[in-house]
Amino acid sequence: MVNELIHKYCEGNTQLEQILLRHSTDVARRALRIAKAHPELKADETFLVEAAMLHDVGICRVDAPAIFCYGTEPYIRHGILGAEILRAEGLPLHARVAERHTGTGLTAAEIERQNLPLPHRDFTPESIEEQIICYADTFYSKTRLDIEKTPEQAIRSLEKFGNDGIAVFKAWMTRFE
Repeated sequence: MVNELIHKYCEGNTQLEQILLRHSTDVARRALRIAKAHPELKADETFLVEAAMLHDVGICRVDAPAIFCYGTEPYIRHGILGAEILRAEGLPLHARVAERHTGTGLTAAEIERQNLPLPHRDFTPESIEEQIICYADTFYSKTRLDIEKTPEQAIRSLEKFGNDGIAVFKAWMTRFE
């Protein structure tokens, strides 16, 4: 199901499909490693892998030529766009992961403060699977597929989302590592 959906929405753009599959596989592996190391979290491992593989499907609709995305929407909207795709495919829980994975999640206040082109509501991860995937995603970039960020590099990449996000990341690091 996962590969078929990625293929469907990449619409023949094999470069984008390869980037999306590589990035999402890295995120899924890290997320699954966390779940297996912490059985007390009771994460649904099957869902975790599926949702990690699909969390970025919305990039197919954004304008990000550096990663072979030739859509019309701003990149910051890729989570919302992915959620729309996944809801249309009958995957509402997967959609929640997609819309809540940017940074460590975005609050309505942060969206308003930065005047982001997103609905003014909270998009923060709530379920353990949403949190694990969001955390795992911070270690991987779609532009540098061969690099796994260190925790310090991940924190630097979160700075644009504000200090609250860094505090969330550090709390997750304590919980998940």
